[in-house]
Amino acid sequence: MKLLKHLLIAALAALSLGVHAQEAAIRKNLAERLPNLPAIEEVSKTPFPGVWEVRLAGNRLLYSDNSGNYIFQGALIDTRNRVNLTEVRVEQLTAIDFKDLPLKDSFKLVKGKGTRQMAVFEDPNCSYCKRLHRELAKVDDITIHVFLIPVLGDDSVDKTERIWCAKDRARTYTGWMLNNQPPEAASCDTAAIERNSKLASQHGINGTPTMFFTNDKRVPGFITADRIEAMLKEAK
Repeated sequence: MKLLKHLLIAALAALSLGVHAQEAAIRKNLAERLPNLPAIEEVSKTPFPGVWEVRLAGNRLLYSDNSGNYIFQGALIDTRNRVNLTEVRVEQLTAIDFKDLPLKDSFKLVKGKGTRQMAVFEDPNCSYCKRLHRELAKVDDITIHVFLIPVLGDDSVDKTERIWCAKDRARTYTGWMLNNQPPEAASCDTAAIERNSKLASQHGINGTPTMFFTNDKRVPGFITADRIEAMLKEAK
């Protein structure tokens, strides 16, 4: 029995050394052969024998053989279970808990008592964001935490800074989104906008609007008032 135990420990140790050696080989070869490749954050095995996941900075995924001699990019599909493993992995990597959102870098739009909560990442020049706010106007008893991320050019940067620096951010933003009232010139510390853009990049928020609900569900893109109501009820 002792001999079997020692053999098992030795086998596990050898397997661990083999895994680390393959990880090291992949990192070394890719770094040497592809010097412009973004930094490699993690190398891990996939369920596909002989295929490794290579996670790059920004949560980009590549796949490699055991030595980094060959790489490919695309979706890894589990056909037996009909699961897009790449999609599931990206969702895991970019997930964010509602309670972890840095609300100090947002401002609130409150309707009614505001007991129900959601957050939204938006660009003030985003046409779908404006459509979304027309739908949100139909929803009562809600607090909307708005995170501004200017992704549509210099004018978006200018409007975002004006809105963030306004004395009444909520009124200024609502006036622009619902009534096309241009925000007045204003200046202040805009570091929060930079932090929002960095947060969005880290969590794969690539388009606006992107909504988050208190049950940590993420909804990218425009949705109607009835869908918003359904998501708020689900989040209770």
